[in-house]
Amino acid sequence: MNDRPEKVTAADPALFYRRHVFCCVNERPAGHPLGCCKAKGSEQLRNYLKARVKEMGLIGVRVNASGCLDRCELGPTMVIYPEGVWYHYDSQADLDEILETHLIRGGRVKRLMLTPDQKPPEK
Repeated sequence: MNDRPEKVTAADPALFYRRHVFCCVNERPAGHPLGCCKAKGSEQLRNYLKARVKEMGLIGVRVNASGCLDRCELGPTMVIYPEGVWYHYDSQADLDEILETHLIRGGRVKRLMLTPDQKPPEK
């Protein structure tokens, strides 16, 4: 895996979406060692975020359901592009904070951000 982002060049087309949010709604069998985002409420939370973005009339922001993002043990998870910032979230309040801080103001919600090498807490 390359840990340097690709460069955007003048030859690249304009972004279709200013921000594209992918929320994992993957479902694994019960008891799977990695768990699954869907069992942790990700589908309902994604629906909430999508509805809020629409309600607020945010132009250029798209919220999509995603298959497995391969981080379900940290889930529910999402990734926001073009930045490539990953978040864990548990509640509508978490999503409201991501919406306001990241999607509207362009900041980051550090307490919810995931790092590339992050592992789940020991049980």
